[in-house]
Amino acid sequence: MLARSVQPDVVSLFSSTGSDPLGLFSVQVDGSLPSDSFIHLLNDSTSLPAPPPPAALITAPSVYRDQHTDTSRGHQLNQTVLHLQSPTLRKTFIQCPPSVPSHGSVGDRALGLTHTWLHVQVRNLGRDWSFEVGIVDKTGRRGTVRCSTFQVHLFFFFFFFFFWIMRVKSPTLVRHHGTSPLLHLPLAFPPSSSSPLTAWSTIALDLPKFVPQFASLAHIQSSSDLADDHHAAERGGTSDQVPLPSGTYSHLAFIKIYATCRLRRIWLSESAPITRTTPWEFELYGD
Repeated sequence: MLARSVQPDVVSLFSSTGSDPLGLFSVQVDGSLPSDSFIHLLNDSTSLPAPPPPAALITAPSVYRDQHTDTSRGHQLNQTVLHLQSPTLRKTFIQCPPSVPSHGSVGDRALGLTHTWLHVQVRNLGRDWSFEVGIVDKTGRRGTVRCSTFQVHLFFFFFFFFFWIMRVKSPTLVRHHGTSPLLHLPLAFPPSSSSPLTAWSTIALDLPKFVPQFASLAHIQSSSDLADDHHAAERGGTSDQVPLPSGTYSHLAFIKIYATCRLRRIWLSESAPITRTTPWEFELYGD
């Protein structure tokens, strides 16, 4: 998609305040739940304009423990953001490029962006949330990295919001015949007990770091006697499975953001999270 384009140091894929925020994305909602499943642009601090009926917004949770007033929701953004909401997370999402096959192999339709850092500015709405990225190594082997809030085992990885370090739990590798391997890295937003200033976070992923994790985790899972029976059939090692990414990172193939969250910006860069070279409009400014 963009592999043959000139790629500056910073590339913005999505901006909720742009003239055409979803110009590079496709949108899917669960049509069987018109009141609960929708994607809508609104002001973060006022939640206006309201979505068209019968859609009904959920109430944003308090970010401060034992407080239930409007101010307990912390600093909010006085600007337009994208609200994604649904109880059926897997059926409500935006994705870029617009067409991504379910098996994750996008071929020539891949984004083709070679930047090493991916940044996602998101607001925690207190519901399950997930996003996926497709990565490709130099030999063309593909893998999908999923980050979600609905896993339980402890692990450590680095995400950033105003230099917050977010806790991520133990990863899982899933492999099926004919599909890209899936590396599942659950995450957790800062708890209310830590008194965060806001529910907004900037998540930053160092994409090349994930490439060797596919093979490493496959080795651990295939040799572990503690893996449960459900995963035994999904572990690597059979000749008919898609090869795992390894070696050197090449490019980003796709990104998919699921409900439920609020989204402000998605961009890629060659540098670590928020630095002096980051455009000022990419930072978060709350009321």
